[in-house]
Amino acid sequence: MSKLIFVFLALIPLLCTSFSPEKPSDRRILVLLDDFAIKSSHSLFFNSLKSRGFDLQFHLADDPKIALQRYGQYLYDALILFSPTIERFGGSIDAAAILDFVDSGHDLIVAADSNASDLIREIATECGVDFDEDPAAVVVDHSAYAVSATEGDHTLIASDDFIKSDVIFGSKKIEAPVLFQGIGHSLNPTNSLVLKVLSASPSAFSANPKSKVTSPPSLTGTSISLVSIIQARNNARILISGSLSLFSNRFFRSGVQKAGSPTKHEKSGNEQFLNELSKWIFHERGHLKAVNVQHHKVGEANEPAIYRINDNLEYSVEVYEWSGTAWEPYVADDVQVQFYMMSPYVLKTLSTDGKGRYFTSFKVPDVYGVFQFKVEYEKLGYTSLSLSKQIPVRPFRHNEYERFIPAAYPYYGASFSMVRISFPLSFG
Repeated sequence: MSKLIFVFLALIPLLCTSFSPEKPSDRRILVLLDDFAIKSSHSLFFNSLKSRGFDLQFHLADDPKIALQRYGQYLYDALILFSPTIERFGGSIDAAAILDFVDSGHDLIVAADSNASDLIREIATECGVDFDEDPAAVVVDHSAYAVSATEGDHTLIASDDFIKSDVIFGSKKIEAPVLFQGIGHSLNPTNSLVLKVLSASPSAFSANPKSKVTSPPSLTGTSISLVSIIQARNNARILISGSLSLFSNRFFRSGVQKAGSPTKHEKSGNEQFLNELSKWIFHERGHLKAVNVQHHKVGEANEPAIYRINDNLEYSVEVYEWSGTAWEPYVADDVQVQFYMMSPYVLKTLSTDGKGRYFTSFKVPDVYGVFQFKVEYEKLGYTSLSLSKQIPVRPFRHNEYERFIPAAYPYYGASFSMVRISFPLSFG
């Protein structure tokens, strides 16, 4: 009995290190490998994560003891699948468990290659990405390949077609092309959440390089995505790559010269590309939070239980962005608030003081009912904000109407004139 209690207590720290709203960066990551050799052949990528404070737990993908959760709680904040050939995961992990992991708000990195199993393809498809159905097909490019003394089939791609987003890649430009060797994929047109972050060139196509192309390839040109990302509606983030070698030490350290370019770079852009992209995936960048939502009548400080039509009110909210180590003020000019009942009666762009506080003032519409203050903020690369606060609005009470309506003064004057004519004040 005492041994059982000891085991349970030993597990408590593992269950308590999950994603925290106050420190949103993922900290505990499960890495599933096809072979433990990947741990050393891709060590530069793993060491980059460790240097940023991540706790990596390495296991073979078919280990019968692995599990994502225990006692109803997840043991990890994120999952990395560097096991493209796995046909069946060990333990209690399967495709459904991984998708539930993402649906619970956790993050995922999937790396495939030319030997990708049906299981890995299924997970990618459920995330909105479709790999080429031909199992022998890889991305070939006879124009934008990496110049190499040993590469003759032009499957080693040098791509510099990145998504233009500072929040995803940081403000420092990636100067060198990224080396890629693997399978391409297309984005499901019905999934608006998937984004290409690294695309193939217009001359690329997906085919078997060892056989003659007899029919038009299913994937061609810039429609081929090499690396894609997804931010789910619950703000979970996913990275899908068609190349496991993309993360390898060999590609990190290799020099690169793109065909047709006179410039030879001593080092590829892979390391910078993946380090910056992983910061976004693991919420070190682009993660927003909103706090201290306030509203009150102009000139007052306390939040009322009800407003009256035509009241003048003030609304404010504080928005911060996680920098990887601390919360910093988020500054933008496109945050809006709605005063909403079935449809927005008021839509205002919030002003900011540059320190994270957003504010505005407006008059309550001349309509009574149950309204909501709503902030629905969605911007490329940032976690979405959805704020809602309900407040009723009442009409004037019987004793709150004005005694005289200024617009009716002419009628009042006419009425008094009629009274004066009917009942003269002079009896002389």
